[in-house]
Amino acid sequence: MKEIKVMVADASHEKYVDTILDTITAAAKVRGTGIAKRTHEYVATKMKEAKAVIALEGENFAGFSYIETWGNKQYVTTSGLIVHPDYRGLGVAKKIKDMTFSLARIRWPKAKIFSLTSGAAVMQMNTQLGYKPVTFAELTDDEAFWRGCEGCINVDVLKRTGRKYCICTGMLFDPEEHLPAKIPQEVLERIKKLDGKE
Repeated sequence: MKEIKVMVADASHEKYVDTILDTITAAAKVRGTGIAKRTHEYVATKMKEAKAVIALEGENFAGFSYIETWGNKQYVTTSGLIVHPDYRGLGVAKKIKDMTFSLARIRWPKAKIFSLTSGAAVMQMNTQLGYKPVTFAELTDDEAFWRGCEGCINVDVLKRTGRKYCICTGMLFDPEEHLPAKIPQEVLERIKKLDGKE
């Protein structure tokens, strides 16, 4: 096995978008859990805006995640974390999660970072980064974010409870409670290049 490289994605990685979406869909089916559906264009845009992280072994897709801002940039989500089955159990998810977290912290240092997940591994990674479990009332009230849940098979639970809870667990990182995160040098360099393109 070659070295797996984790990097901030750019337009050159658009060729992996369909593989990413297929891998996310397949994983959700295996787990029997919901997933917010994203289009090819949506994911490609995240790459072009330097709001995504991809892991590759040579030319082979290994993993992916992206970030998004909500509520006038007061909240950030790290979403769509997926590792290809061939690369699971190698620590790829943790490297991706760490980089999306760092990317969110450097671009929006005052924003609260949150995650909705039904996966125990993601909950553990979030906890290690300083996230705490919270009620949905403590997350963004941005309607655009919650519309993303419409594609999930469990959206009926969310609607029945008046958006108070669902199958997923809400987790929140509040920067007011933490010292500044250590940002990888390659992320800092990429952000400097994109400065002013927000």
